[in-house]
Amino acid sequence: MQKILVSRCLLGHRVRYDGGAHGPFGLLERWQREGRVVALCPEVAGGLPTPRPPAEIPGGQGGQVLDGERPVLTVDGEDVSAAFLDGARQALELVRAQGIRIAVLKARSPSCGNRENYDGSFSGVKVPGEGVTAALLRREGVQVFSEEELDAAEAALAALEG
Repeated sequence: MQKILVSRCLLGHRVRYDGGAHGPFGLLERWQREGRVVALCPEVAGGLPTPRPPAEIPGGQGGQVLDGERPVLTVDGEDVSAAFLDGARQALELVRAQGIRIAVLKARSPSCGNRENYDGSFSGVKVPGEGVTAALLRREGVQVFSEEELDAAEAALAALEG
């Protein structure tokens, strides 16, 4: 049975930067019952507390953080890149250990966003880009979806399982 990496906040765990959560989502609940879900919040896994100051990537490109070209900064200007990188590496270890090929991660998160991200100005401006964990997993060949793309994630799972 194919396992799926899922952001903990999408499973109702109160790990968002503001102490909040998202969900429930029927498909994710079904996958949990089936024993498919491997849950992780990369930011908490990397050592950040809940709640925590909001963080963004200047330019919104998680790949640039992976490559050491950009930091992840809090609204107060603190560089939290090390925690984001550590959480991304932990996600990669889980993916490799469990043979995970699909992830469902939180949209627009500086860790987990898969299509767009905030631009680093803390003004709500969105740009095409991805979070640090999403970028690392995609480099590993994992198909990364958000909670806004659950139908596509379900189709990808069906294709993998034939």
